[in-house]
Amino acid sequence: MRRDHWKMRNDSLDPETDFVEIYRNVVMYEFPWDMNQALSFALFRTYAVPGIGRLLDETGAFTGQVQKRYDDTALLLEPPTRVGFEHPEAKAAIRRINAMHRAYDIPDHEFRYVLSTFVVVPKRWLDAYGKRPLTPTELEASVNYYRTLGRHMNIKDVPETYAGFEELMDSYEAEHFGYDEGARRVADATLELLLTFHPAFAARGVEVFSRALMDDPLLEAFRFTKPPAPVVALSRGALRARGALLRAFPARRNGKRVEDLPWIRSYPDGYRIEELGTFPVPGVAGCPVRHEESAVGS
Repeated sequence: MRRDHWKMRNDSLDPETDFVEIYRNVVMYEFPWDMNQALSFALFRTYAVPGIGRLLDETGAFTGQVQKRYDDTALLLEPPTRVGFEHPEAKAAIRRINAMHRAYDIPDHEFRYVLSTFVVVPKRWLDAYGKRPLTPTELEASVNYYRTLGRHMNIKDVPETYAGFEELMDSYEAEHFGYDEGARRVADATLELLLTFHPAFAARGVEVFSRALMDDPLLEAFRFTKPPAPVVALSRGALRARGALLRAFPARRNGKRVEDLPWIRSYPDGYRIEELGTFPVPGVAGCPVRHEESAVGS
């Protein structure tokens, strides 16, 4: 296949009506590794908002069972991309997401912020490290994809353009980023999980590499130490070199699914969408994550 196959294919489609197909091509075919990294960093940023990070710490959602919650999040977010919003599997996944969120008093502005990170962070990642940036068609499709996800999650006042999402994310972080001990525990637990995705001998290098990719506001919010400037330059330069090298490779023929990723490890025998995530425990206040023996399928 031609190196520019997916770019040409996406630019031949209409981002107003074909946004799911375009976004699928971006995530599963053209940039599977980059999009996985970017979306992981997008979620990581949300922990720096004390209201979000503190809730995740209090519930144990990303500390007590961080591998399962990581896997469940990825597996629940994928079906609309893979099969479209109207497919029964996608509807089941969105029902699960909404059911979990209804267990908490989460303000709408936090939902809007999280949604904005899914649009803005991947675009910026590909600008910096991808083999190419998103085309205007692909970027518009991403906006329409997440506006549709927001509608299915009943999120109000979702921006209509990329510029709107970008302004929302940047202004929200400027106002809300801050240190919280619980949020720091969530960040630490997530980084510890990341280290298990690599050989033990490389763990220290991966941890430093991860911090080298974080911007100053994020580092300050978690009170992480910024690596020395040469380490930051080398880390980011290595990613840019990878992107440049990939320009010489042919287009990917087979899509990459979340369940194909080696670091998704909670369900070696398969899973059912309806059994992913957490479930309310009658008579128990707060999130049921700490009581997984009561959950369906556990």
